[in-house]
Amino acid sequence: MRPWFVAALLLLTLAGCGERTAPEDPAGFAGLGEAAGDFAQARRGNALRFPEDHAAHPDYRIEWWYLTANLADARGEPLGLQWTLFRQALTPPDERPAPTPWAADQLWMAHMAVSRGDTHRVAERFARSHSAETGGQAGTRAEPFRAWVDHWQLASRVDASDEANTDDTFAALQLTAHQDDEHGGFGYDLTLTAEGPLVAHGAAGFSQKAADGQGSMYYSQPFWRIEGEVTLDGETREVSGRGWLDREWSSQLLDERQQGWDWFSLHLEDGHRLMAFQLRGGGPDGGDYRSGTWISPAGEPTALGPDEIGLTPLASREVEGREVPTRWRLEVPRAGVELIVEAPHAERWMDTSVPYWEGEVIARDADSGQDRDRRRGVGYLEMTGY
Repeated sequence: MRPWFVAALLLLTLAGCGERTAPEDPAGFAGLGEAAGDFAQARRGNALRFPEDHAAHPDYRIEWWYLTANLADARGEPLGLQWTLFRQALTPPDERPAPTPWAADQLWMAHMAVSRGDTHRVAERFARSHSAETGGQAGTRAEPFRAWVDHWQLASRVDASDEANTDDTFAALQLTAHQDDEHGGFGYDLTLTAEGPLVAHGAAGFSQKAADGQGSMYYSQPFWRIEGEVTLDGETREVSGRGWLDREWSSQLLDERQQGWDWFSLHLEDGHRLMAFQLRGGGPDGGDYRSGTWISPAGEPTALGPDEIGLTPLASREVEGREVPTRWRLEVPRAGVELIVEAPHAERWMDTSVPYWEGEVIARDADSGQDRDRRRGVGYLEMTGY
C-alpha cells in the first residue's frame, strides 16, 4: 500500500529538487486522489511482465519496492527490519526534460529501520535521477535485478553474465544498508532466497483501492528465507527468519475521501500467507474499503473482496502523541480464519518526513483467550493517518 511517501517527495520538490509544486488542495491522503492526467494508469486487464516489472515504471507517477522481515538471533530473540525504496515521477512522459547532468524527472526516497524490544532505529535518504539514466545516485534495473540509493541496495546474487545460468535473478537477493548514528550505528547484510512463487494481488495484479475503481498494479514475494547479520547500536548478531517484499505502482491510487489505511502481512505457521488492508473511507456508502489475498503454502492466491475481510481495532496505545490501534481482530471467514493480531512493542513510530507506524506483529487464534503462547504466525502492520 504505502503511498504516503508522495507528500515527502513533494516537500523535496518544493525545496528545489524538482520543477513541480504541490497542489494547493491535494485530493485525498497525500494527494493520491489527484487525477492521473497524462501519466500511465493502472487498470484491470493490464498484464504483469517479468522480469521487466521488477524495475521502475517511469511513465507512472508513484512506485515502491518494500521489504519487511521477522527475524530472530541465535538466542531466539526477535528482531524486525524494513527497507523501502520509493519513486515519484515529476512530469508525465511527454513532458520529460532532455537528459542532462542537471535534469531530473524522477525523485527517490528510501527508508530503513531495525527493531528489537523497545529499541527502534530509523533512517531516511533522498535522491533524484532522470528516467533515461542507467546508473546514478538512485535507480533500479530488471536484469540482473538491482534497486539502490547511495550505498543502500537490494541486488541479485545470480551471475547473469554466465550464459549457462537461467536462474531468475530476482529469486536470490542481497540486502545491504548501514547507517551511522549516535548510538553506534545500525544496518544489515542479508541474503534473501525465494522459497515460493511471486503472488499477484487482486485481479491478476490489478489491486482495486476504492469503490470508484482506483487502484494499482501490485504483486509480492512473500516467501523469502532470510539469513545474515543485523547490527543495532553497534552490536552485530547472526539472524534468520522470513521476509515479505511488495511491489506496487500507480498514478491515481486512491479516492479523494480516503485519509489513511491499515495494512497487514502475515506468515502463518501452517504455511499460509495473508495480506489484508483497509483504506479508511472510499468504500460503499462512505465506509472503509477492504481487500486482501489469502495465499496457500504453494503460493496459489485467492483474492478477497471488501465483504470478505473483517478488521476491528480492539486496543490502542499512545505513540508519539497519537492514539494508534495496536491490537486487532482480523477475520477471513472464507478461509476459516479468526485472529487476534497484536504488536508486542508499540515503539515503532517512523519519524521520517511523513511520519507513520510500522512494526512487527504476532497473530494468535481468537479463541485462545489469555493463552498468549498459542502463536499462529508473525508479520508486519503499517498504519497511516493517525
